[in-house]
Amino acid sequence: MTDDESEGDRLRRNVNELLQELRVAQAGVQILFGFLLAVTFTESYEQATKFQQMVHLVTVLLAVLAIALFTAPAAWHRVLFRQGRRDLIVDSANTFAIVGLATLALAVTGTVLLLTDVIIGQPAAAILAAVTAIGFGTLWFAVPARHRRRGGGA
Repeated sequence: MTDDESEGDRLRRNVNELLQELRVAQAGVQILFGFLLAVTFTESYEQATKFQQMVHLVTVLLAVLAIALFTAPAAWHRVLFRQGRRDLIVDSANTFAIVGLATLALAVTGTVLLLTDVIIGQPAAAILAAVTAIGFGTLWFAVPARHRRRGGGA
């Protein structure tokens, strides 16, 4: 918070920043969801193994959960509009966004597992999915958490 920024201005800015960040993530998860839905209606889906179909289903459900988490802050903002609850909206939206990012990372990891299993086979799929999960965990959570522990910032 700057010296000339009131608490109300800070909360208003935080809500706007959060909603803008969520728009970016939401677009990506909606594209992924569309791709995952389209796969189901292809002829080759009938030839998928039970493992592939289960990975697909779990991945679709993770994408649905990510969409719900990324859109929840906008719904909360609308439902609580002019109720003086921006602090609750910002705190809840932050939690929704973090859990939504984790869910999106799992959905993308599931997509990598599915595609790699179809193309190369399960052993390679497991390795690439693990590398994907570790990559997301590192870039999206571990590195920022390390910087947060170090302190500083605006």
